[in-house]
Amino acid sequence: MTKARHGGRNPRVTVEELIGEMHGTVDGLVGDGARRADLKLLSRALKELRHAFRFFDGLRKQPKVTVFGSARLAKGSPAYRQAESFGRAMARSGWFVVTGAGEGIMEAAHIGAGREHSIGVNILLPFEQSENTVMERNPQLIHTKYFFTRKLLFLKESSGVALFPGGFGTMDEAFEVLTLLQTGKTHPVPVVLLDEPGGTYWATWRRFLEDNLLNTGLISAEDFSLFRITSSVEEAVREILGFYRAFHSMRYVGRDLVIRIRRPLSSGALIALNHDFPDLLEGGTFSLGKALPEEAEEPEVAAMSRIAFRFNSRSHGRLRQLIDHLNESVGDDQ
Repeated sequence: MTKARHGGRNPRVTVEELIGEMHGTVDGLVGDGARRADLKLLSRALKELRHAFRFFDGLRKQPKVTVFGSARLAKGSPAYRQAESFGRAMARSGWFVVTGAGEGIMEAAHIGAGREHSIGVNILLPFEQSENTVMERNPQLIHTKYFFTRKLLFLKESSGVALFPGGFGTMDEAFEVLTLLQTGKTHPVPVVLLDEPGGTYWATWRRFLEDNLLNTGLISAEDFSLFRITSSVEEAVREILGFYRAFHSMRYVGRDLVIRIRRPLSSGALIALNHDFPDLLEGGTFSLGKALPEEAEEPEVAAMSRIAFRFNSRSHGRLRQLIDHLNESVGDDQ
């Protein structure tokens, strides 16, 4: 499984040009008269991200799922056992499990995954927050000072997200992930929300969304395609692995959105796309193609087929439905 990508719309900008642009931004702070406190924040955040990019560089080829949930849930509780089973199942499928490295759900997922398949991104707090037993002295552990850099890493480096019951932090992470997916500010990933067997935590949360957001027009029905709720670990694992059955990744090339797929799409399947998803088009039609010159820096996906189209850039719930359709089509062809 390979992480989906949602690249920038100007892939020809060189590394040297980007570094030069960063230098210009930093130099501009002098003329801005930036305050010392603001400069300290920027400096620390940049150092933090640089360290994190180096840390993850050797792990980029490994598929990773980020797990969120309460640190307060006790060992042996139903949700704890469920998170442990989920971590074990994902590790057996060759995935790494990323958490905040704390106790509760985070520890359970890491225990299930095992030390070698666990990655921790801990947060430095005014009060001591020690890493869990799996991440203690584990080389696959990093610390961050800022929540915003930590949250960026959780999603940027992952190919899937699983959320278990939790408090304010878990709610924040759930809505952060869904907001980024709904607005297209991150690459598409499967998101599963796991209720413990017989539990109603996420089912109640969904009813709140339906009654207070959907029914008042604050969100659209298609936004519910951005996540799945289940109480089954097996179903959660199938949802994450199945997301990459046909879909591999996507990026913009100029004004066109290009979806890379693992198997060629038949002419009949292409006709079905144009019939079933015309609302996603800003103009034109869905078309099949090969790797474009602008994708030359990604030789690992050069042999894959492409679906290119002028995306309307707003219907990301429907775009997820299209990805599901592609994944189901692969099953129909086999």
